[in-house]
Amino acid sequence: MKTRILLVGLSHHTAPVEVREALAVPTEESEEAYRELLALPGVDEAVVLSTCNRVEVVCGTRNPELALDSIRTFLRSRDRTGRTDFESALYAYRDAEAVRHLFRVAASLDSMVVGEPQILGQVKESYTRASAAGATGTVLHRCFHKAFSVAKRVRAETGIGSRAVSVSSAAVELARKIFDRLENKCVMLIGAGRMSELAARHLLGQGIGELIVTNRTFDRAVALAREFGGTPVPFEHFPRYLHMADVVLGSTGSQEFVLTRPLVQEAMRQRQRAPMFLIDLGVPRNFDPRINEIENVYLYDIDDLEGVVEVNREERLRESAKAEELVTREVESFERWLESLEAVPTIVALRERCERIRQEELARTLASLGPLGEKEKQALDAMTSAIVKKILHGPLSKLKEPADDRTEKYYIAAARDLFRLDDEGEEEIRPAPRLRRISGRKGD
Repeated sequence: MKTRILLVGLSHHTAPVEVREALAVPTEESEEAYRELLALPGVDEAVVLSTCNRVEVVCGTRNPELALDSIRTFLRSRDRTGRTDFESALYAYRDAEAVRHLFRVAASLDSMVVGEPQILGQVKESYTRASAAGATGTVLHRCFHKAFSVAKRVRAETGIGSRAVSVSSAAVELARKIFDRLENKCVMLIGAGRMSELAARHLLGQGIGELIVTNRTFDRAVALAREFGGTPVPFEHFPRYLHMADVVLGSTGSQEFVLTRPLVQEAMRQRQRAPMFLIDLGVPRNFDPRINEIENVYLYDIDDLEGVVEVNREERLRESAKAEELVTREVESFERWLESLEAVPTIVALRERCERIRQEELARTLASLGPLGEKEKQALDAMTSAIVKKILHGPLSKLKEPADDRTEKYYIAAARDLFRLDDEGEEEIRPAPRLRRISGRKGD
């Protein structure tokens, strides 16, 4: 019976976070979870994908209806409260749609932020844990590795992940446009708000050279500087260090400007007019907008960054259309491979039967010929092997050829019947008796 693919689960599209949390499968519980899952009827192979945004079970099965009931049972058993209503949030995809969903998840087309890179690593980790638990077989092995390949192609062949779609990442994107390289640049955080902290993390990911942190509450500046490997500076002293900063991030709760035009003018004098990039993440604004009038100073506020993000989101949507087309082609390719598995047992049986006949007839012939050298034996072996391969080439090519379900079943049944692959206790095949040559004169 043909192996089918079934995907059952819920995600941020269908269920709130408290439901997703209740059904989550922590890494430390995965081995036990796989033992429980594989013991259920209908589940032949399985991979559980459990992240903050989704809990999904991908299953290889020869009985999708039975497997669907089993996975529901498994998810109910995961509910720590025993009271979570998740049935209405569940979705179930089969065959090509299940494969399409998995490919889209791996390629981050189903993510909360389309194009985010983390999900591919999470899918790989989920597959690795399933494989280590002995929960994957031929079908899911091929399916997940194809998903990894699709995700890499989407990232390489489209621009889906190349543009920032968060304010903090947009700040880094703009900084790179101004400085090209950030490895040797100094960044100053004025205020230790969440937005500036996120932006700092993005900047650290680009390998910035130095980080200065200042905050009205100095202990907070010390804690953040320690976390990021930076230098804390008392808030009242930060203007002394301003000239050192190539990038300045502001995120304070101040109702007045903490960075004024005269302060930046003095810093630029000390920098000898080297470019300075200022990002004002505060609401109300922390930096005097007149700073933007200073030569070689580039000031962006939260509205500017939101505008960049919106443009980038629209660009990602355009790129996602290209990604969807790529996914469609890869799903069709995988489906052709999966359909070809139906013919594999027949192909193997046909080859084995023909090879057995060849070996028997070759042994009988060699025995009747008397002593032969090793070279002659090898020549006969090679010749008979080549004959069998040429005879089988046509039938095997037809069995491997993509066809609709009805035609494929017809060819498989015909091959098994014509070559008697299902016969039990088949008669021994012997060569036809040789005709005795009659000699004598004509008319005798």
